Amino acid sequence: MLRVGIAGYGVVGKRRRYYIDLHPGMKTIAVCDQSFSEDGEMGDGVRYYRSYEALLGEDLDVLFVCLTNEILPEATIAGLENGLHVFCEKPPGRTVSDIEEVRSHEKKHPDLKLMYGFNHRYHESVKDALNLVRSGELGNVINLRGVYGKAKIITFDQSDWRTKRAIAGGGVLLDQGIHMVDLMRLFAGEFTQIHSFISNKFWNYNVEDNAYALMQTDDGVVGMLHSSATQWRHSFRLEVTLDKGSVILGGILSGSKSYGAETMTVVWSNPDNDNGDPKEQTTRYNNDPSWKDEIYEFVRAIEQDVPVINGSSEDALNTMDLVYRIYCADPEWRNKYNLSE
Repeated sequence: MLRVGIAGYGVVGKRRRYYIDLHPGMKTIAVCDQSFSEDGEMGDGVRYYRSYEALLGEDLDVLFVCLTNEILPEATIAGLENGLHVFCEKPPGRTVSDIEEVRSHEKKHPDLKLMYGFNHRYHESVKDALNLVRSGELGNVINLRGVYGKAKIITFDQSDWRTKRAIAGGGVLLDQGIHMVDLMRLFAGEFTQIHSFISNKFWNYNVEDNAYALMQTDDGVVGMLHSSATQWRHSFRLEVTLDKGSVILGGILSGSKSYGAETMTVVWSNPDNDNGDPKEQTTRYNNDPSWKDEIYEFVRAIEQDVPVINGSSEDALNTMDLVYRIYCADPEWRNKYNLSE
């Protein structure tokens, strides 16, 4: 039985606990959150603390890190240095150097597993689309277009820490758009040429409320990305165009239920006969196994001592690096906040 501590017991931490406790090989022992007025014990015997340092005094095997961005890397490092397997939410920190520092500690503990919560990879629509693209049935990827947007920067009706650069490190691109960045890397590979416009002109916080990027891989795949906090009707859409058709992901099942039905539409091109109206098939997904499947895969990596496949620290580094290259590709934004790639 893996003994689990959860650092950060807000909306995400509580959701993680639900699926942790569903797993027959895991048990939540203790949690921490600054919202607690003092240390104590819940009615079910789970102990709670105000700080992750106090939490690490427990006899644990695994640490789940669900804290604010400025604390994520130091808590992850503390978990590793205390001999714990660590699951950390995205982003891996505020900067690329944050994840690089974590990886330097990870290398000292090759027997421990470190995984990051790039949860969208575990949605059924994404997994089905990736399998289809990788099968080669529709040929090679030509381009991708991705939109991920919501109506404001503050989410979950929590405090406004997401609007503060010193705590969050970035705005909607780093907080939500990082999922789309990760998926575009997953489908297309690594982007090497990047042009962007970054803006905070609507909400006027010192973090971005819109990011627009045009990117290209070394082999010519083009990706267009819009990450937005002025998308009044919440939207998730990823179009992957290939030689012989396209795969379109629309909507995503989420806690807010505001992104619409989760669907995958497959289009088979036949330019000689379809007059631009080709055969297509849409699959609708009514179940979201992503939170459960993600945690179960983490446990499998621990129990079977196999590498973390999705959400490895290398994935986290490469995705974080692309986010920062998008920031830095806008010279005005780069100079305004003294950013460096």
